[in-house]
Amino acid sequence: MRNKSVVTEAREIQIAVELINLGARLQVLQEETAVSRERLIKLYKEVKGESPAKGMLPYSTDWFMSWQPNIHSSLFMDIYQFLIAHTALSGIEALIKSYRLYLEQIQVSQEEPVLSITRAWFLVRFFDANMLQLTGCKECGGHFVVHTNELTKNYVCGICRPPSRAGKTKKAALMDAITA
Repeated sequence: MRNKSVVTEAREIQIAVELINLGARLQVLQEETAVSRERLIKLYKEVKGESPAKGMLPYSTDWFMSWQPNIHSSLFMDIYQFLIAHTALSGIEALIKSYRLYLEQIQVSQEEPVLSITRAWFLVRFFDANMLQLTGCKECGGHFVVHTNELTKNYVCGICRPPSRAGKTKKAALMDAITA
């Protein structure tokens, strides 16, 4: 039996609590900490006051390609890659800090977050597996998430050239009706 450091265990629990508060799924907690599943379930119930969600995690690169998720995912990845390049942060600490900064930016623009911490975690994993990458928009110069090896020479982002139905949500239609 190996000896566990109390400090290491406390740090693992602190990371788990941060992830739970950000809305991470149990599977993410299990991957990112050495805390047992049983303790994570107890911790989740203590922090959130309810059992963790059950079911499969979202696993598709295609979700990140649609208009609004692409804009939010691109913002998050730009933040994440900046922190990785310019700070001593790495791993789960970089993910948590990047996600908190993403949420701050979304709050400033009075938008609702589109990207969950679980999807952000998958996004980083997709980048690490070279399934996704960032490419520059030829019109605005911003960097956006695309599939790796996609032809991007003349790439134009969804901000510069939004699809015809962009922003036509039920919520937007309701707000238009109220203000009319």
